[in-house]
Amino acid sequence: MTASTGTSRRALLAKVGLLFNGIVGAILAVPVLRYLLSPITRGRKPGYESWLPLGGLEQFPAGQTRLATFRNPAADSWDGQTADIPCWVRNLDGKNFQVFAINCAHLGCPVRWFPQSNLFMCPCHGGVYYSDGSQAAGPPPRGLFRYIYRVEAGRLLINGGEMPTTGSPSANRYGVKPPCA
Repeated sequence: MTASTGTSRRALLAKVGLLFNGIVGAILAVPVLRYLLSPITRGRKPGYESWLPLGGLEQFPAGQTRLATFRNPAADSWDGQTADIPCWVRNLDGKNFQVFAINCAHLGCPVRWFPQSNLFMCPCHGGVYYSDGSQAAGPPPRGLFRYIYRVEAGRLLINGGEMPTTGSPSANRYGVKPPCA
């Protein structure tokens, strides 16, 4: 092409290349900018140390143990039902409660409540717990994890703090990893 007819082929390809690189750069910049600006643009979500409702006191009759669920405070919208965390609520006398994590202290399998025997039992490796959550038999190194609770305006709330794992010192009374895990 000549200079009188307009843009040369080389200049046209350079402009198309710059346009393409600009589009790709803009697309790649979107997630980076969202990450950098997330503390400003994202709403404040409740943290792990927030108080989470389990339900009204009428849902937990005195002298009974019931299954309840709460929503993980750090859940995202795409978590779906996996963000609903079950726990066992034991109403001792109508005023005092015990709230246990559903996970066995051995390897985290969900324990079940058997009212006939007044025991929690783990189906995976035979862990057994008394009604107060203490270890009765089997391989678990300790009792069930207890949530801190409070009663407010006729509702039972728990502190949904991070649960200990078998590898963390707060998970067992000796501060060492149990030999079975």
